[in-house]
Amino acid sequence: MELVAQFIDIILHLDKHLALLVQGYGVWVYALLFAIVFMETGLVVTPFLPGDSLLFVAGAVAAAGGMQPLAVAATLIAAALGGDNLNYWIGRFLGPRVFQFENNRWLKRENLDRTHAFMERHGPKAIIIARFVPVVRTFVPFVCGIGRLTYPRFLGFSALGALLWVGLLVPAGYFFGNLPWVKSNLSAVILGIVLLSVTPGIAEYFRHKKAAR
Repeated sequence: MELVAQFIDIILHLDKHLALLVQGYGVWVYALLFAIVFMETGLVVTPFLPGDSLLFVAGAVAAAGGMQPLAVAATLIAAALGGDNLNYWIGRFLGPRVFQFENNRWLKRENLDRTHAFMERHGPKAIIIARFVPVVRTFVPFVCGIGRLTYPRFLGFSALGALLWVGLLVPAGYFFGNLPWVKSNLSAVILGIVLLSVTPGIAEYFRHKKAAR
């Protein structure tokens, strides 16, 4: 429970934690941002890492002078695109073997099934849509690899999704994160971003349950 409490505290106070890291480690924080987004996107076992809220807070910290905004955006786009591509190739080569075990502790079959249904409804543009849906964005490249979507087509949608995701959330944090009202209620804003980002996934879950009945 203590680890869960610490994780929640980090999510809700990303601004303070990131600002402290910038003060203590300087440019190494770019490597940390890259690693978090790369793992959240590229490893199917780490969909719980912060994504949308981290981008917003990184933009806000950049606006306060802690980091260079263009360097932040470039780092996060590279991380998102790199993670997507790693996940695609993991799915292409290892996916079918990993999911032959129904009781896999780390990779739940229902996440794969829901993501597959999501892909069936939206087609390749789901790669772009999923960028804004936690957990789903982690599994979509994996499913694309399993389904052997042609790599050039996947890469095009993946690049566009990464550009839109970072290009919307980082500037939002940069321009709005340091407004007096937002700054004084940033924890609530971060919680709101988290809730908004998981709402499509929750709606999809209940839709899937209703269809199963």
